[in-house]
Amino acid sequence: MKIAVIKNDKIVIELTDKITLNGRKGAVVRVLGCGLCGSDIVKFIHKISKDGTVLGHEIVAQIEEINSDTNFKIGDTIVTSHHIPCGECVYCRHGNVSMCEHFKSTNIRPGGFSEYVYLSEEHLQNVAHLKPDNLTNIEASFYEPLGCIVRAVKRANLLNGDKVLVVGLGTIGILTSQALKAYGADVVGCDLLDERIKLAGKYGISAQKVIDGEFDAIFMTSGADKALDTAIKYVRNGGKIIVFSSTPHDETAYPNNEIYYRELTVMGSYSPAPVDLKDSLKLLEEGKVKVAGLSTVYKLDEIQKAFDDTMSNRIMKAYVNIGE
Repeated sequence: MKIAVIKNDKIVIELTDKITLNGRKGAVVRVLGCGLCGSDIVKFIHKISKDGTVLGHEIVAQIEEINSDTNFKIGDTIVTSHHIPCGECVYCRHGNVSMCEHFKSTNIRPGGFSEYVYLSEEHLQNVAHLKPDNLTNIEASFYEPLGCIVRAVKRANLLNGDKVLVVGLGTIGILTSQALKAYGADVVGCDLLDERIKLAGKYGISAQKVIDGEFDAIFMTSGADKALDTAIKYVRNGGKIIVFSSTPHDETAYPNNEIYYRELTVMGSYSPAPVDLKDSLKLLEEGKVKVAGLSTVYKLDEIQKAFDDTMSNRIMKAYVNIGE
């Protein structure tokens, strides 16, 4: 089978033996397609993942071999996530599922940018769902990234009608804005690029370059250097800043006195719990979050171009067609 691996600062296609269950519980699935996540880009650029790593986790797949106590069967088209919290550790009990050691150790094997993937029984029981019939494979691939956003929205614990500013209208910003609206917030988006302001409008998002007023909460979906300055400027006293992006460690310093004297709440949010993923799929299925038109499609053999185009901001979001 074909896999896309990191090798000498490139993403290259290699051949390896096809995965089989070989007596294990779980399923072998044929990957139909996989979205390219911002975290994949970060791992690639900053060499977080070593050579030989297969990235990718936003998969839509079809079950080819299964040994499971679940109701899934051969031929089912599913979506799944890659990490599963234990539900019992100190992190899980406090709602910090992304910090759970079991969460970090679980994964799909070898990775989403592969023709076939092994899913454990635990994956099938907790984070895999049948693809809704009314969603295309590309639309369904947003199940996992939207799940991350749903968790961030829940963690913000907003009141109905709260005014929220979303800073940055890339793919994540557009999804976040829609999710916030679905949960009852009054949302405004901002970005420096005219084309993104225009695109946001197509998804029902009020967006502008110049912001006026103050907001109960700011969602930072941009890793730009000035995103935090924008958040501090427009958050009301006692308000919240939700960090949903990574920034260079040496370029952003938190303004301690602003946080202290104005009683601001600053929180990060990273990955979802199983319940957030379930809610994410419902938002997509019910059309409360629309994603059609956000993705540019690449073949697996074109995956380096997908990475290059994403890193140079030539596209909004890459989807790698693997087995459709």
